[in-house]
Amino acid sequence: MSPQGIARVIGVGLLLFSAIVMATSGTFVVKPGYRGIEVALGRVSQDFKPEGFGLKAPFVTEIIPVSVRQQTAEELAECYSSDLQQIRVDLRLLYRIPEASVVKLFQDYDGNPFESLVAPRVQEALKEVAAMQSAELIVKNREQIKTRSLEIARRKIGSLVVLEDIVIQNIALTRELEHAIEAKMVQEQEASKSKYFQQRVQIEADTAVIRAKGEAESILIRGEALRKNPAFVDLQIVDRWDGIAPLVIGGKDQILLNLQDLERLKGPKTEPSGSRPTTPAPASAPASAPRTNKR
Repeated sequence: MSPQGIARVIGVGLLLFSAIVMATSGTFVVKPGYRGIEVALGRVSQDFKPEGFGLKAPFVTEIIPVSVRQQTAEELAECYSSDLQQIRVDLRLLYRIPEASVVKLFQDYDGNPFESLVAPRVQEALKEVAAMQSAELIVKNREQIKTRSLEIARRKIGSLVVLEDIVIQNIALTRELEHAIEAKMVQEQEASKSKYFQQRVQIEADTAVIRAKGEAESILIRGEALRKNPAFVDLQIVDRWDGIAPLVIGGKDQILLNLQDLERLKGPKTEPSGSRPTTPAPASAPASAPRTNKR
């Protein structure tokens, strides 16, 4: 090949290479769920780049992607309760960066926004809330601790980052404190049982008093009714009479007997000697025929 042909091939190759470099450095693609920050010669554009394909000035412009999706991060917080007990809390934080804050966060905060903005504010909020509660109440009222910490952290972070939620995964206490809380809970349960037993005994006693008062009032009412209506007693006697006439015998200490009981006490009647019975004797039955034994 002649030198002219070689030079022509080299020129075409250089043109193709330049076109490829210009195409790659002069275009960009922002992935879904991200926004692009345009930085040209150290200057940040105030407008972010949306998702999709775009053009930029080659070699002097850089597009930095920033996620606007909801993100999850874990954090370990160490704080002290109002009774000066050390508590370790395992947290899971849900947050996202709004579109309006993408450029400002890039300009004002270095590195990951979670580490530079979210995590310190959440730690501070949790320490403030824990310092107002005892260790026992922190364990019992973990939902209230979470709600209050989330409210304070959102106020501290502002609108730069949206803190969606705080999840308390675990609250770790010292071994001595756990034993003390467990013993206290057992004592409270025993006290509750004793209190319930006392209340039951008191209710039973009150019920007995109410029943006695009711019976006493019933007796008074019945006595007053009998006093006003004495004929009612006679009516009750007649209704309950069994048809046997009673007999009263004795002197000062009188005994009430009916006629049948009195006859039994007297015993059988005896006839006086030499007297004849007033009633004729019953006729004798005819003698039965003698029995013969059949062999």
